[in-house]
Amino acid sequence: MSKPVARAPQRRNARSNRARILDTARQELGRNPNITMEELARAAGVVRRTLFGHFPGREALLVALADEASAALREAAGDAVGLDEPAERALAGLFLAMWPVGDRYRMLLALARRHLGAERVTGILAPIRDAATDILERGQREGVFHSHLPPVALSAGLEALTVALLESVNDGVLDDDVVPLVIATLIAAGVPEKRASDVVMDVSSVINAKPGFGDGT
Repeated sequence: MSKPVARAPQRRNARSNRARILDTARQELGRNPNITMEELARAAGVVRRTLFGHFPGREALLVALADEASAALREAAGDAVGLDEPAERALAGLFLAMWPVGDRYRMLLALARRHLGAERVTGILAPIRDAATDILERGQREGVFHSHLPPVALSAGLEALTVALLESVNDGVLDDDVVPLVIATLIAAGVPEKRASDVVMDVSSVINAKPGFGDGT
C-alpha cells in the first residue's frame, strides 16, 4: 500500500528535472547552438543518465522544445486576437504578442530547420499562421490589406518574413526591438508606412500599459 506514496515524490522530481532541463536547454542553446548533451546535463545540474532518461538524444530534446514553442505561440495567438479590433490593429497585436515568444525560441527555430526539417518549423508556427490568415482575410474584405495574394499565401509570406527577421537577430544584423519589425510586417501586408507606424506604436503602448506586462505574470 505504501508504493504509490513512494512513487509520487519520484514523479514530481522527474517532472521538475524535465522542466529544468528544457529551461536550461532553451537558454544554453541560445548562447551556444553546438553545446553537447553532456554540457547541457552539467548546466542543468543533473547527471548524464537523468538527461538521457528524459531525452535519448539531441533530436528528442529539440522536438520537446519545438512542442513547447508551439504551445507558447498558440497561447500568445489566443491572447492577442480580438474579433472586435480593426484588422490592422489585430494583426499588429498578434505579431507584438508573438515576437517575445519567437525571440525566446529564435535559436530553436534555426536549429529545428537544420536538424528536424522545415516541416517541423512550419508546425511550430502554425498557430500564428492560422490566426494571421483569419485576420488577413477580414482585412482584405475591409480594404485594409492588399489583395494581390489570397490570405493563406499572404500569411505564408509574412511567416517567412518573420523567420528571416528572427534569423537576422540571431546573426546580429538586427536588434530585437519588436516595434520596427512589426511595422515592417504591416507594411508587407499592404498598410502604408505612416499608418503602419502609428498603429504599431499605439497598440504597443496599450500592451505595455497592461497590468503585469513585463513582470512575468
